[in-house]
Amino acid sequence: MNREDRTRREFLKTSVVAGGGVSLGLGGGGFRREPRGRMAGMGDVRSEPLRILILGGTGFIGPHQVRYARERGHTVTLFNRGKTNPHLFPDLETLIGDRNGDYEALEGRSWDVCIDNSASTPEWVTMAGEVLRDSVGQYLYVSSRSAYADFSTVPMTAEEPTYTYETAGVEPGSERLPYGLRKALCEREARRFFGDRLTVFRPALIVGPGDTTDRFTYWPVRIHRGGEVLSPGDPSDPCQIIDARDFTGWMIRMAEAGHTGVYNALGPAIPRPMEQLLYGIRAVTTAETRFTWVPADFLAQHEVRPYSHMPVWLPPGPGREGFARFDITPEVQKGLTFRPLAVTARDTLDFHFSRPRERQLDLQAGLSAEREREVLAAWHRARGG
Repeated sequence: MNREDRTRREFLKTSVVAGGGVSLGLGGGGFRREPRGRMAGMGDVRSEPLRILILGGTGFIGPHQVRYARERGHTVTLFNRGKTNPHLFPDLETLIGDRNGDYEALEGRSWDVCIDNSASTPEWVTMAGEVLRDSVGQYLYVSSRSAYADFSTVPMTAEEPTYTYETAGVEPGSERLPYGLRKALCEREARRFFGDRLTVFRPALIVGPGDTTDRFTYWPVRIHRGGEVLSPGDPSDPCQIIDARDFTGWMIRMAEAGHTGVYNALGPAIPRPMEQLLYGIRAVTTAETRFTWVPADFLAQHEVRPYSHMPVWLPPGPGREGFARFDITPEVQKGLTFRPLAVTARDTLDFHFSRPRERQLDLQAGLSAEREREVLAAWHRARGG
């Protein structure tokens, strides 16, 4: 019996004694007993149908998660405020509550797996943990690559330290905490409640259809428009991202297998140079496009910011050498896969053009066409062109 099986069995045994009525059977109220079943072939892992609670479920990654879980025969329950995309999944059980304190709908229930997509403050994890620690068999928390305190290591792994108050330069009790510190604190709170039953995922930029941040969408849309495209930094600057469908599908398979621990979620395994990213996106359009590569220092002089004005791209300067150079060998060994960039780019474009016209014209990331022309003109002038 491996450690995961022992931990789960010990937890279930303790729950029966403490709770006086948590069933170990396949029906009614208990979670399922390990070990979970497996089906061979292509690394595909299956289990007996799981009862999965998703905190959130109707935002960007949630719908992909729900659809994939249902395709694989699992029963899904959502917990949210009923305000984001309430028209989705009318046939699913949706428990109405609020992560700011209203968890009454979860009381007296149990699930095999809980997926926490939405916690961005440690208080939310604390409140969920107080209600669910004896009610779920495994807790999956979506953290972030931003939880790492230092990106100077090459390659990066899940063993690198995450933020503390000290390394973030923030006093405990401060009202405003940096995003990376908040995610790191959420992880610690989840570990306090769920211990060895916790699985933490630290994704990079999550991309693909359904993304409303436009942090990747900018590039397919811009390249589709054609003409001279301002391209940032050195063409060899690395980038690692993750398609939402690759990420969420892997999460469900990890739950099926009962894998716990901490994992990064980004790819491909060999970091993709920005040049390959942009040329790969161009392959799905018929636009006449030419790329003009502008050095990072020139962009900085003209207040063009990495990762916001130039999405995806962050030059590997001092202290950031490993930002897009992660070794994801452990993740690939546990079934993380990546669909072709062309599929992600094409589906992102389809999603973009399905949105209302006014939304298509109001990208939330990247440079406006006018600003891009200004910077390109300045670059050509600087080069005497």
